[in-house]
Amino acid sequence: MPFRTSSRWLIFAVWCAASTAVFAASPAPDATSAAAEPPQSLFNADFGRYFADVAADELQGRAPATTGEEKTLQYIERHFQQLGLTPLPKGLGVATHPYRQAVPVVQIDPVQVSSLTLSPTAAPSTEPSTQRDQAQTQPRHALPSRLGYKTDMMAWSTRMLPKVDVSNSDMVFVGYGIVAPEYGWNDYQGVDVKGKTVVMFVNDPGFATGNPALFTGKAMTYYGRWTYKFEEAARQGAAMALIIHETDAAAYGWNVVSGTSPIRFELADPNKNLHKAAVEGWLTRDAAAAIFAAQGETIDSMKQKALRKDFRALPLHAQASISIKNNLRSIDSHNVVAMIPGSKRPDEAVLYMAHWDHFGFDFSRKDDKVFNGAQDNAGGIAGLLALADKYAQDVQQGKGPERSVVFIAFTAEERGMLGSRWYAKHPAIALKNTVAGINMDVMNVYGPMRDVQVFGYGSSELEPLLAKYAKAQQREITPEPTPEDGFYYRSDHFQLARFGVPMLYARGGVDSVEHGKDWGLAQRRDYTANYYHKVNDEFNPAWDLRGAQQDLWLFYQVGHELANSSQWPNWYDGKEFKAARDQARAATTAN
Repeated sequence: MPFRTSSRWLIFAVWCAASTAVFAASPAPDATSAAAEPPQSLFNADFGRYFADVAADELQGRAPATTGEEKTLQYIERHFQQLGLTPLPKGLGVATHPYRQAVPVVQIDPVQVSSLTLSPTAAPSTEPSTQRDQAQTQPRHALPSRLGYKTDMMAWSTRMLPKVDVSNSDMVFVGYGIVAPEYGWNDYQGVDVKGKTVVMFVNDPGFATGNPALFTGKAMTYYGRWTYKFEEAARQGAAMALIIHETDAAAYGWNVVSGTSPIRFELADPNKNLHKAAVEGWLTRDAAAAIFAAQGETIDSMKQKALRKDFRALPLHAQASISIKNNLRSIDSHNVVAMIPGSKRPDEAVLYMAHWDHFGFDFSRKDDKVFNGAQDNAGGIAGLLALADKYAQDVQQGKGPERSVVFIAFTAEERGMLGSRWYAKHPAIALKNTVAGINMDVMNVYGPMRDVQVFGYGSSELEPLLAKYAKAQQREITPEPTPEDGFYYRSDHFQLARFGVPMLYARGGVDSVEHGKDWGLAQRRDYTANYYHKVNDEFNPAWDLRGAQQDLWLFYQVGHELANSSQWPNWYDGKEFKAARDQARAATTAN
C-alpha cells in the first residue's frame, strides 16, 4: 500500500530546525534553573524528531509480529547502539540482535462461542443460609435458561486449547471476588469453588460505598480490576469466572466489553494456561439481575450482602454450561532493552520504560488505514530515547550513574501488557535488586503545565521525590482526576509493581501555564473522545512539546537521584504491593 504523503513533514522539518537552534542556545537544565520560562522545558533537542519518526506511516502502526514491528525495533536498536548503551546480558537477548528480548505470544481467536445455558438445581428454600433468610424480600422468578453471547454475556478462554467446555458447573456468588489480607477481606472464606462458576461484582467495596475507610474509597485498588478477579478465581480453582458489568463501577459501557475484538493474546506457556479458569467473562447487569431474581434477590440486595465484612459466598442453585472453539497462532515479538551499567553498584537498577506497540493497519478503511499511535505511545518511546541520550552524555562527561539504569521498550502493551509481563519474569537485573521504575505512556503535547498528575496517587515514597523536583519547576503534583477508573493498573509499570517494585506513572497535568485549567481539561477530553486508539492519533507539528520536555526533566531528576544514592523507596503502609517489596528486600538483606 502506498503511504500517504503530506506537507506536515515539511512543516515539521522547519519546526525541528528552528527548535534545534533554540535548544542549542539553551543551558543544560538543572534544579536551580526554575526561573527559566518555561521551567526545564528544553530537555532534549531531538525529542520532537524522535516523536515524529516513531509515529510515521513508515512504521506501519507498529503492530507486533509485522513488518512494522521490525522497522520499529531497528529504529530503537539503532539509537541505543549509537549511544553506546550495553545490550541485554548474555542469554536474555537474541543472538543476532542483542538488544532484543524475545517475547513468545499465542493468539487465541474464539471462532465459536455457544450461549451460556443455565439449569436450576435444588430449590432455594432448602438452603439454610441465615444470610439468605434474613435478607430475601422479593418473590422468586424463573431462572433464565439461556444467555446470549455478546448480548447478555461475554466469554472467552485463555487456555491454549482448540476446544474448551464447562458443563453443569455449580454457580456460586462470591461478592467482589476479593482476598485482600491488608484490608481484612476474604470473599472466598469458608467456601470451596473448585470446578464451580463464580459470579462477582466489578470494582471493590470502597467504590460501592464511597467510604474512604473501606479499601481506598472511590479510588480503585488492584483488587477492583477485572484482571485480578480472574486471577483470584483461578487460584481458588474455579472452572468459570463471571463479572457483573456496571458502567460506573467498570468505567466503561457494555459496548466496550462486547464490541472490542474477542481475540486474546497470552504469553506462551508450556502448560497451555491450564492453571487459569477454563472460561472467563462478563454478565450484563440485567442478566445478573435475572439470575438473582430466581433466588428472590435483586442486584441491590446481593450488593448489600457483599459489602458486609462477614459476607460468606452464596450458592445460586443453578448450573452453567458453555462451549468455546479456538483458533491458535504462535507469534514472536520483542522487547528492546539497553543498559548503562552502574559504576559502583551495577547489580542494582533503576528502570525507564515505554511501550512501542500499537494497532497496525485497518484495511477496511478507504482513506487513512494506519493506526499511527502518536500520543499512544510514540511519545513515550521518544521520551525513552531522549532520556537514554541524556544518560549517555553523562557517561561521556565522566558522570555515569552509580547504579545501573535500564531502558525498556515493551511490546504488546495493547494486547494485555505481555512484554512487561515477560520482562517481570526474565529481567535484565533481578526485580529484588530493582530500585524503582518510571513509565511513560501518553506524553503531554499541550505545552507547559503547572501540575503533574500522578496515577495511583498516595502509593509510594517516589511521590515526595517527584514533588521535590516539581517544586523546582514551580509545579505541584496532583492526583489523577478519576482514580476510580483504575488507570494505574492499565499500563506496563503495573506488571513490575505487582512484584513489589515501586513504579511511578505520571504525566503533565491539565493546568496550562498559558491557557488555564479549563482549556487543559478540554484538550484531554478531546484526545480521549476523538483520538485515543483511533487512526487520527498522528503526530502534529503544531503540538507544543515543551510540556513533555518539562516532564522528561522531572523523570531524569528522579531517576538520576535514585541511581546515585543508596535509597530503596517503598510502598506506603496498606498498599497492595508493599508485602511483595518487603519480602524481596528482606531476602536481599539476609543474603
